[in-house]
Amino acid sequence: MTVMQAPAYRRAEYHGFAAGGSDFVYLVSAGAIFEIDAQVQAVLDRLDGQELGHAALVRELAGEGGDLAEAEALVRELRAVQLIHLGAAPLSVPEAPPADFPLQALVLNVTNQCNLACTYCYEFGADKIATPAGKPKYMTLETARASVDLLIAEAALRPSVHITFFGGETLMNFKLLRDVVDYANGATAAAGKGITYSLTTNATLLTPEIVTFLSDNRVGVTVSMDGPPELQDKHRVYKNGKGSYAVIEPRLRTLIAHHRTRAVTARVTLTEGVTDVVRIYRHLKEDLGFHEIGFAPVTTGETRAYSIDADGMDYVLAQFNLLAREWLEYALRGEMHGFTNVSETISELISGVNKSHPCGAGMGLMGVSPSGDLSPCHRFTDADTHVMGHVSSGIDRAKQGDFLSRGHVGAKYDCQSCWARPLCAGGCHHEAFVRYGDTGHANLHYCDWIRQWTDTCLHIYGELAVKNPGFLEHFAERKGLS
Repeated sequence: MTVMQAPAYRRAEYHGFAAGGSDFVYLVSAGAIFEIDAQVQAVLDRLDGQELGHAALVRELAGEGGDLAEAEALVRELRAVQLIHLGAAPLSVPEAPPADFPLQALVLNVTNQCNLACTYCYEFGADKIATPAGKPKYMTLETARASVDLLIAEAALRPSVHITFFGGETLMNFKLLRDVVDYANGATAAAGKGITYSLTTNATLLTPEIVTFLSDNRVGVTVSMDGPPELQDKHRVYKNGKGSYAVIEPRLRTLIAHHRTRAVTARVTLTEGVTDVVRIYRHLKEDLGFHEIGFAPVTTGETRAYSIDADGMDYVLAQFNLLAREWLEYALRGEMHGFTNVSETISELISGVNKSHPCGAGMGLMGVSPSGDLSPCHRFTDADTHVMGHVSSGIDRAKQGDFLSRGHVGAKYDCQSCWARPLCAGGCHHEAFVRYGDTGHANLHYCDWIRQWTDTCLHIYGELAVKNPGFLEHFAERKGLS
């Protein structure tokens, strides 16, 4: 006769950390953070490297002369929140979004032309995947209107949609941008939806007239900029090699002073020799007055002159940690800092994200090329191998489905043992394609870096949860997470 063994308790997959004098666990299956006490820690310790049946676990927790009822209640509570489970738990990955997941945002590449020749540009540099030969250089109003109509139709019951204007250099087609805003305002109002706008620019073509338009229409502005003159001019140059800082500095001051309806942010690309994050932040925040500054290492498929090596990435992480500690000091005083990399991660931790995909690319967001081709995001526009339909004919569901199935975190073997996957989901699709030739490949070159950075942000969250929880509540309200 076969004797069936009763299932035993195991610890769930989690990442433990201490902050503010308290102990916490980040529960991978839920993307949730729990503060734990000594009793909970005792349960987790007893299940470290072993399994125990229900009765045995309760007895061990109660000990000699202990309260069995209290131990029983604790075990059941931990099972309810999934910190422990009976038997082998299935792999914890979020479900894929439904095939008819509504579109929320479009990135309109209003031109593939640029007046700069940044040496690291993913669209025009050595790692480009764009192939615009024979395609229009500028988006027409007809294509833009069709894009807006598609967005409204595919947004289903969403109350609001978003359009980001992108390039090339976006402001090289400012007339179209102005006409699109006018058309989209009317079209979304007729459909009973709200709409918001943003754009990315190198700031070289800003004028007082443009700044007034952006402010009047509440267009959020992100400026691609790499720091003070000698860092900005290292790679962000005109085609004759001349640096761009002197041109954009007075324009930026006008923009920041007169754009009164939305925050103006900076997006910094870190490259070899441009890794002094703290110095760059100080200049952009304190000297120029940007509201927030975000940083990202350059995307590169192989070793380039501008690539950051392993030592350089370690230095970047150290610089990130210095600014992160400063972000925490501000938050403990109830003040907002401007380091976007922390703000975005804290926002995700507050909302308990558990990502099926690294971002909304190909799902809630798509890019539109000047020709009207749809792509997963702006980084894939005009790349024939990544076309996902056309604004005149709609989304190619087969190609969309293939892209999303390969990009799902559950399809990435290397992610299955990583506790940070709820926030990362394997990393940027475009980065994966440039580095590995496959949009569904995990960004293995960043894994250790991401885990260390996520741990830093978890400690910040924990410190605030203990010492100033009201800031987290206020922060969630500001970000629209509550």
